[in-house]
Amino acid sequence: MRSFDFDAGEVLLFDKPYGWSSFDVVNKVRYQIRNYLGKRNIKVGHAGTLDPLASGLLMICTGKATKRIEDLQAGEKEYTGTFVLGASTASFDLEKPIDKHFPTDHITPELILQAASTFIGDQMQVPPVFSAIKIEGRRAYKFARQQEDVEIKARPITITEFEVTSISLPEVNFRIVCSKGTYIRSIARDFGERLDSGAYMSALRRTRSGNHSIEDAHEVEAFVELLKSLPRPEQNTQV
Repeated sequence: MRSFDFDAGEVLLFDKPYGWSSFDVVNKVRYQIRNYLGKRNIKVGHAGTLDPLASGLLMICTGKATKRIEDLQAGEKEYTGTFVLGASTASFDLEKPIDKHFPTDHITPELILQAASTFIGDQMQVPPVFSAIKIEGRRAYKFARQQEDVEIKARPITITEFEVTSISLPEVNFRIVCSKGTYIRSIARDFGERLDSGAYMSALRRTRSGNHSIEDAHEVEAFVELLKSLPRPEQNTQV
């Protein structure tokens, strides 16, 4: 039977549900682990945020493994998802409503494949204003929600693979392998521009981070049930 040593440190893999924030998962897992151990002083943190409108691999570290978070975050990422051509949103995804429409009659499968190929390699990317990046001590999305103008500087990223897996206009399905800090929503914006049109992201799933795969991840509720099935350790009443 699977056993855990949460104090010594565990790197737990979860399939984050759509609509949950990364902190929702952390809070749920932390509560369950504290209840299982019978104590509150256990460190729990995640290694790489996923937006609420994305699903997929989320790594959660416990105990001494929280010291590995920075190294785990640095790993290469793989995503699958969908871009919708011919329109844009302020957040570059479905968080905000469509604000502009663009022509798509000129877009062919050949143009789509050609545009995807231009993203391969090292480059500078401007993150979305609706993001958690800090500017002057404030999260960028707070400026955006108050409709305050703010400048977000471009950051270096690397895209090693950009595979167009299927095309059913206006939707383009993809698989992207990229470096830490890459915003797939920003790729959606730039992809639309390179097609002389617009685009936003309608679906995103993280399938790999470093050497860890979504195939090895727990469903959140399945992990809860697994903990309930395990013998409980000696109770610790520390608070």
